[in-house]
Amino acid sequence: MDTRRVVVTGTGLVTPVGIGVRSSWKALLEGRSGIGIIKTFDSSDLPVHIAGEVKDFDPALYIEAKEIKKMDRFIHLGLAASQMAMDAAKLAVTPGNAERIGVMVGAGIGGLPAIERTYRSYMEKGFRRITPFFIPMSIINELSGHISMRFGAKGPNSCAVTACATGTHSIGDAFKIIQRGDADAMIAGGAESCICPLGVGGFNAMKALSTRNSEPARASRPFDAQRDGFVMGEGSGLLVLEELGFAQQRGARILAEVIGYGMSGDAYHITSPAPNGEGAARCMGMAVRDAGIEPSAVSYINAHGTSTKYGDELETMAIKTVFGDHAYKVPVSSTKSMTGHLLGAAGGVEAVVSVLTIDRGVIPPTINLEHPDPECDLDYVPNRSRQVPVEIAMSNSFGFGGTNGCLIFKKFRT
Repeated sequence: MDTRRVVVTGTGLVTPVGIGVRSSWKALLEGRSGIGIIKTFDSSDLPVHIAGEVKDFDPALYIEAKEIKKMDRFIHLGLAASQMAMDAAKLAVTPGNAERIGVMVGAGIGGLPAIERTYRSYMEKGFRRITPFFIPMSIINELSGHISMRFGAKGPNSCAVTACATGTHSIGDAFKIIQRGDADAMIAGGAESCICPLGVGGFNAMKALSTRNSEPARASRPFDAQRDGFVMGEGSGLLVLEELGFAQQRGARILAEVIGYGMSGDAYHITSPAPNGEGAARCMGMAVRDAGIEPSAVSYINAHGTSTKYGDELETMAIKTVFGDHAYKVPVSSTKSMTGHLLGAAGGVEAVVSVLTIDRGVIPPTINLEHPDPECDLDYVPNRSRQVPVEIAMSNSFGFGGTNGCLIFKKFRT
């Protein structure tokens, strides 16, 4: 039996640099940072005062007013991105196709702010002040549930929860669900919002975050020798994936084709990547084999590129392992330099970015790359976007616990 082809027909973005695909993409191409002083809470007693917050987001534009308080913010952001993606795809869920359309949208941490608020209320006022919506607003799979209810999608419904690889794994798993024939369309990606005292304080306790508080826009600097940690962000990035014939039958505009997916485990450490980036290299190699291409066919890599010394250097090593001499020819950029690290949403946002590079023929830059790390010697598209045709794009995500994910997209051709 011929392998079912899977294409992208819709995208949705809610990011620290913009609400919607148009505004986010414009900001990324212009190299604008979305990092600023934290407004969500008073961070004065923490060493870290900066994050990539989504500005001017009004959940009432996407969710009924009475429902808003029943959800934590990561669900608000994910629902907004799902509406954008479905509107862009012009995909209507009907009684005739509902059981063939599913949802796979995850988060790395989920409703941490709701947990924090509810515990504070419990300690101050007792158990009677716990809202009956506490559990549904905080557990991660409720986002996929809400999206399915919004659109009436009755097909496969689940979520990945794999730290920073969540969005990538969700999209990859959705790709495989369609490819093997268990659905004809999937809404897939990630969402995250845990910029709260526990979230920021927890990552700070690990010494993982930048403390460049005086220069927020210059704090996230992947592959730069003067980086001092990553910057937390929030947001959501979702794709609508469809089986090719299903999309063509309804006349959908096809943005790109999904051709490869790889996942691997480091089996090494709870937070540090494996030596020489060997786990990441195995993951990328698996995606290349799944796509049935030569590594030299890849024309852009959206790097995990978190702005941490070990992460950046080991990803660079992994790219060299997989691509050989081509590693020095393929453009590699980290949009986390502008958005910060969106944790479970990062892979979803960066998958959308990878699709847009193919559809629009422009590669966003790695900003703040002013003092290149000698160990990071590839073409990271420093500081300015680059107009160049992109035939095949790879998107990398590597999470705590040594969980790795890689997606490969291709320009659609019949």
